[in-house]
Amino acid sequence: MRRLSFPALVALLAILTAVLFASSLLVGPSNIGIGDAFGALFGNEGVTTMVMREIRLPRAILGVCVGATLGLSGAVLQGWLRNPLADAGVLGIGSSAALGAVIAIVSGLAYASPLALPVSALAGAGLAAILVFALAGQGEGGNGLILAGVAVASLTSALTALTLNLSANPFATLEIVFWSMGSLGDRSLDHVYLALPFMAVGWLLLASVGRSLDAMTLGAETASSLGVRLAWVRAIILFATAAAVGGATAVTGVVGFVGLVVPHVLRPLVGSRPSRLMVASALGGATLLTMADLAVRLILPSRDLKLGVVTAIVGAPFFFRLILHERRRSMR
Repeated sequence: MRRLSFPALVALLAILTAVLFASSLLVGPSNIGIGDAFGALFGNEGVTTMVMREIRLPRAILGVCVGATLGLSGAVLQGWLRNPLADAGVLGIGSSAALGAVIAIVSGLAYASPLALPVSALAGAGLAAILVFALAGQGEGGNGLILAGVAVASLTSALTALTLNLSANPFATLEIVFWSMGSLGDRSLDHVYLALPFMAVGWLLLASVGRSLDAMTLGAETASSLGVRLAWVRAIILFATAAAVGGATAVTGVVGFVGLVVPHVLRPLVGSRPSRLMVASALGGATLLTMADLAVRLILPSRDLKLGVVTAIVGAPFFFRLILHERRRSMR
């Protein structure tokens, strides 16, 4: 098949994202027509306006923004580490955010305020970034950062499991398990206002390293000779990923595989330039996550199917295929 040009691919993904965003606004248990649905967003239609603005609109916005965050961060980390198996999980940010959420639930803070849980999860992600950066030191390579991220992820996962084990409240344990599966349900505009600034800052910072990642495809020494400050790029990537993914995880819970699958699928279509893959992966992540959320609402609307379960079912076969591909390539 003839490869699409990069502008055509971006335009196609943008149109698909817009169509899925509009579809997300129209899908729900309330039977609202297309005209009434969009009219209620900009008018005052009583209950219909409340459903559209307070329930469907936040869910649609978060689906696009969180998906874009996961796709973009995955593309950046894979480009920087030059490893197609990398995503935000290697930095321990998701597991640390989960630990913050668990502490909020077990301590009762989550019941005192609806935003206490996402704020605690966001704090956990920020502390993880600081700890990983401190453990990795000031070196320019990525191996130290990966080892530090794995150590932090292992520690926070163990602490989460310990908290679950010692929790005497079965309802809190059940809520922790459900939160860890990821979901966009029951999110309000307050969650959007909390997470979107962190995600936006992360997007801008990650976008600023696009040219540096392009230069790094020529090798670290060549990139340094071209003026790329590798240690500075590493710091930007770490804290930008923590801000963006931490903000996303804080309001949705853990949603896996998006940052791994989307860059892997789109890489053959954009070539070897990480800066182009970043743009395509952001749109591809928004497309995939919004599509998965629509599937959650359409397949089993009465069973509260979790978003992270759907993305794992979709992503696992791609992960297995990638592993087999890498294995065959190493045997040549």
